[in-house]
Amino acid sequence: MKSRRNFLKRTSIAALGTLVGARIVFADNLPKGYTPVALQDVDPFELFGKHREMVVLNNRPWNIESLPHLLDDRITPNEKMFIRNNGLIPQDIDITKWTLTIDGESVAEPKTFTLAELKSKFPQYTYQLTLECGGNGRKEFNPPAKGNQWADSAISCAEWTGIRLSDVLNDAGVKSNAVYIGYYGADVHLTGNPDKVVISRGAPMAKAMQDETLLAFKMNGEDIPLAHGYPLRLVAGGWPASVSGKWLKRISVRNVVHDGPKMEAPSYRVPCEPIAPGDKVADEDMCIIESMPVKSLVTYPKTGAMLNLGKTLTLRGHAWAGELEVKKMEYSIDFGATWSQCELEKPVNRLAWQHFKAQVSFPERGYYEVWAKATDNNGKSQPMVLPGWNPKGYLNNACHRIAVKVN
Repeated sequence: MKSRRNFLKRTSIAALGTLVGARIVFADNLPKGYTPVALQDVDPFELFGKHREMVVLNNRPWNIESLPHLLDDRITPNEKMFIRNNGLIPQDIDITKWTLTIDGESVAEPKTFTLAELKSKFPQYTYQLTLECGGNGRKEFNPPAKGNQWADSAISCAEWTGIRLSDVLNDAGVKSNAVYIGYYGADVHLTGNPDKVVISRGAPMAKAMQDETLLAFKMNGEDIPLAHGYPLRLVAGGWPASVSGKWLKRISVRNVVHDGPKMEAPSYRVPCEPIAPGDKVADEDMCIIESMPVKSLVTYPKTGAMLNLGKTLTLRGHAWAGELEVKKMEYSIDFGATWSQCELEKPVNRLAWQHFKAQVSFPERGYYEVWAKATDNNGKSQPMVLPGWNPKGYLNNACHRIAVKVN
């Protein structure tokens, strides 16, 4: 596949026209090295090594969602992990020349590290970390919210290996006035303009300095797949996945809240106070999303399951709560009138999701819905219906539901 792309890049305009089957109008305006869409690899499942049941939401940029039953693994494999991009994936990466720069108003000594230096100079750690798109569940909001219409499976918990961001920041030195970090990656803006930054979000220093906030170079024991940030990615579990910048080239230590692209309202912000559905909200009344809310997902069985009366249904899934821990997991078969407790495991490490299971019995034949509800260690539970509406459709943590028919 890579050789095909390289061949196309070397092919003349006339030959490209022959391959397309028509003269390419405005061919003189084609960016250098650009492959016409008609000739681009269009099979994302092959291109990214993804399971063929996954759902493609966009191809420019690529955004691909998993499905609940595909996420039954305790550790999310690459083939079932959602893809969320804002720009074009960088190509022709040379890891021997890849560097990471630490700079900004509040760094004592700007420094640049090669990948080899990062791997050899600092201790390495491995954590299972939950990454969830801030817009996971956006599809359910009404009136509709703008953005990718994620259903409920823009969530993953892979095993990440790397070095602590705090170790690298401490090596460069952090001034006492530091309040935020901001990242910059090598992804390319959809316009193709190399000088236009695609996305540059960040996090407060307290999050940046957590033990589990990694500069990662391995996912599930192997090099991070290109679509997920190879060769270096920031991973900040429990917060919107947009904080975990891919293809990492630079981190700035700021003396103000970072102001890069996608940090401004309304991106990754919700109204500071509840509003009525459809209301307009002033930018100054929007608050940055930090820790994600408590949530759960039934991964087995697949919705639409059928069983015979008298048989028990094995139910299992995962639950997570941003910076917090899930303390209780319940299910209901009577639309939330009563709840039964699930068996809930402790997280492998902080910021990892937790696994639950239960044996469910049904009193008679007919149609049922199994609802799942998690409660965090602050006592806050998932709402049974959609939570407060917001303009961008963020933070939908309503109970996940599957349909079951008993014969």
